[in-house]
Amino acid sequence: MPKQKSHSGTKKRFKLTGTGKVMKQGAGMRHNLEKKSTKVTRRLNQEQVVAPADAKVIKKLLSK
Repeated sequence: MPKQKSHSGTKKRFKLTGTGKVMKQGAGMRHNLEKKSTKVTRRLNQEQVVAPADAKVIKKLLSK
């Protein structure tokens, strides 16, 4: 039986840390950035840890 392929879209959106946490970019950084304050855009641009329940599904999609 062939190996399972990892999900291409998930590979582009999430990354795993050395300890196994799943990181993602903050939502709301695609458009309407002129209206948002620089303080907000800096905060949203930082990578965030994904919730444990979601992380389980994402790891499955990444085949990890």
